[in-house]
Amino acid sequence: MRLRGWVRSVSDVTLEQQGRTFSWPVRVYWEDTDGGGVVYHSRYLNFFERARSELLRAKGIDQLALKETHGFIWVVTEMNVKFRKAARLDDNLRVSADCRWMKGVRQGFHQEITRERDGALIATAEVTAVMLQADTLKPARLPGWIKDTLQA
Repeated sequence: MRLRGWVRSVSDVTLEQQGRTFSWPVRVYWEDTDGGGVVYHSRYLNFFERARSELLRAKGIDQLALKETHGFIWVVTEMNVKFRKAARLDDNLRVSADCRWMKGVRQGFHQEITRERDGALIATAEVTAVMLQADTLKPARLPGWIKDTLQA
């Protein structure tokens, strides 16, 4: 059974999917920055999370329905982030998410944040996520339909 979520497109904010790499637009607001107007390091994690969540949504995987109907949730178990350049207040960024590998209960994602105006690479992340049974928090193998969806 496939669970379909909705994909949103709001005027200037659109989903962009080219090949297997998905990207999501993010604008930097005051709440994302330190006193100098530079993005605070932990906010990049939020940007990466949003892009991974929107990748799943764009592929028709509704995470809430996945939990409520099938009893599965995803958690991040490892994240390696490399900060390359600083993003600043009001920058328009693109955050990509690409599922690169699947092994047992684990999935690996490669992510990048780039600045739209000059294409500068701001940060990269290698993320390992694990599917768990929601009630017991024990590892669970990916259902075949999810595996097929992520590989498409």
